Amino acid sequence: MKNYFQFDQLGTNYKREIIGGLTTFLSMAYILIVNPLTLTLQSVPDLPDALRMDQGAVFVATALAAAVGSLVMGLLAKYPIALAPGMGLNAFFAYSVVLTMGIPWQTALTGVLFSGLIFMVLTLSGIRETIINSIPAELKLAVGAGIGLFITFVGFQNSGIIVKDDAVLVGLGNLASGPTLLAVFGIIITVVLMTRGVKGAIFIGMVVTAIVGMIVGLIDKPDAIVSAAPSLEPTFGAALGPIFNDPGTLFTLQMLTVILTFLFVDFFDTAGTLLAVANQAGLTKDNKLPRAGKALFADSCATVVGAILGTSTTTSYIESSAGVAAGARTGFASVVTGILFVLSIFFFPLLGVITAPVTAPALIIVGVLMVSAIGDIDWKKFEIAVPAFLTIIAMPLTYSIATGIAIGFVFYPITMIVKGRAKEIHPIMYLLFVIFILYFIFLA
Repeated sequence: MKNYFQFDQLGTNYKREIIGGLTTFLSMAYILIVNPLTLTLQSVPDLPDALRMDQGAVFVATALAAAVGSLVMGLLAKYPIALAPGMGLNAFFAYSVVLTMGIPWQTALTGVLFSGLIFMVLTLSGIRETIINSIPAELKLAVGAGIGLFITFVGFQNSGIIVKDDAVLVGLGNLASGPTLLAVFGIIITVVLMTRGVKGAIFIGMVVTAIVGMIVGLIDKPDAIVSAAPSLEPTFGAALGPIFNDPGTLFTLQMLTVILTFLFVDFFDTAGTLLAVANQAGLTKDNKLPRAGKALFADSCATVVGAILGTSTTTSYIESSAGVAAGARTGFASVVTGILFVLSIFFFPLLGVITAPVTAPALIIVGVLMVSAIGDIDWKKFEIAVPAFLTIIAMPLTYSIATGIAIGFVFYPITMIVKGRAKEIHPIMYLLFVIFILYFIFLA
């Protein structure tokens, strides 16, 4: 085992790898709570149960997708990088695809499955690099920042800090209400922990907020801590149903946009995470990432498996950097994280205490982390600033990640051509321009 993971060459040992794997798990364990609540649209109280995914099944699917992705990453690519259903992509799945577009969650899962399969083919064929290189860096950064704002907006809504206002669309909620006060407390605790650099700050903040909620009577206490794993039956294989039962729903411009959005965000989120964590761990060579193909294969494989199990796109987690900071240097740490995700399945009863006010701080803080990409955009160049800004601002204002991406990708060729920089635009960007123009025509 030590030889396989090259412990001696990388200057590590079992203790450091186990601690690193545990630290990574604690840093990203919040997804076990947030993902089921997001995908089941718990913040939409009037939604018919028939339109909701089963919370228990999504919980198990989340844990198993994270386990599979982390294990494949650790054993095949040998990187200390864990995977799980991605924040932002789950919000796009739930709020944009299912709630706004009206696409059934089963069909949305089919979109995730197709994006994973396409990602796998692109990875194995080497086309991935061509597509990545065709998207300007500023738009990649803008998409990440825009998703961060979108997630934060959802968190403020779920907490009751921001509410609907007929006069000005949105306004400040009742900060004196119990649930909102609990959410504000959670935000403060999480911010303090994050500022102090506490490992697993988001997860710890959620636990502390839930405990305080139970103490003051705002949250019901769980009947048990450990139980048998919930059934996967409600979601398992649902992604395959539309393919065989109603394939016509898959061949629409709207569905193409959904698949491309899943693919696009996963593409660049994964690439950015891999490079960031590998650099931190000192694993890059000549500014290149060894075994990059295997790492990307792990990501696409986890997305395919996760879609079949019943969850949104699975991707590499930047929280893996916490494990690296704790000493992880090899894939053994990812194996440890994967095993912990499997064990977490039996703690489903605790999910009931994690209400919207408890998860809202996590959404807001993750948004803070994602929006930091704004600082790397060249705002002094107007032809860059316009599409980047419109991409970022349109996501929360239209309540749609896809719309934000579409607007930015439409304006980018326009501003660049007018500026006299048409030769700098990759041909693929023109193709995307046409696709998104058709997307808006279809919406009209």
